[in-house]
Amino acid sequence: MVKVLRVIVLLVVIMSSCKTKYQPNKQQIPIGDNSQNAVDWNGIYRGLLPCADCEGILTELELHSDLTYELSTQYQGATDEIFKEKGVFKWDDAGRKITLITDGNQVNRQYQVGENVLFSLDGDGNRITGDLAEMFILRKQGYDYSITEKYWKLLTLNGKPISKKDNQSRDAFFLLKNHSKKVNGNTGCNGIRGSYTLEGENQIKFSQMLSTRMACMDVPYEGEYLQALEQADHYSLSSDTLTLKSGDKPLATFVAVWFR
Repeated sequence: MVKVLRVIVLLVVIMSSCKTKYQPNKQQIPIGDNSQNAVDWNGIYRGLLPCADCEGILTELELHSDLTYELSTQYQGATDEIFKEKGVFKWDDAGRKITLITDGNQVNRQYQVGENVLFSLDGDGNRITGDLAEMFILRKQGYDYSITEKYWKLLTLNGKPISKKDNQSRDAFFLLKNHSKKVNGNTGCNGIRGSYTLEGENQIKFSQMLSTRMACMDVPYEGEYLQALEQADHYSLSSDTLTLKSGDKPLATFVAVWFR
């Protein structure tokens, strides 16, 4: 009888040791207020992260309540390919940081979770500091009130709808770079660049705007678009829709486009 009991105990130990695979739904939640139990963290986070050899890494990360995630990235100005990744994520013992783990069981990225924001962490799991710190933040959809580091596609000019024609290589758009305070974009034919300032409550000013000089027979609104940028003195923002205005007059509306 004693031998039988020993065999049963041994089998239980062996079976328990085989269950070491990471199970996201079984992770222990720490006690006390922290990001894991006090923040509404599940949802979609977006941002344009810095890139060494492209215009920026367009990033969308969706965190699910079952501790799984979906990550999409696109290297702006380098490729139109959208890279997709799925996996699980785990919280650290303090309930403040998360680590993404791919389906191949590889540790990918780390983030510190804040109120409606994710802070990208460096290889040592620390917050990125310095002048570029603001560029390493993903903001939750519906709580992002910034207009910088976004691809703003032109929708209307002076109340008239604008659409991309089949023979156009680019949309009419602009993008405000946060760190350099530069603007770049396209009229739908010619590239544009210049500077901008944001002051006070929703005030904006474009300056030193330059464009290439290709003939644009199929983009009759090019001059009107450039004029709207020059005349704009403030803006309004509603979700993913931006309106440039001069006084009380709406000049142009744009939509924030992700993974075009």
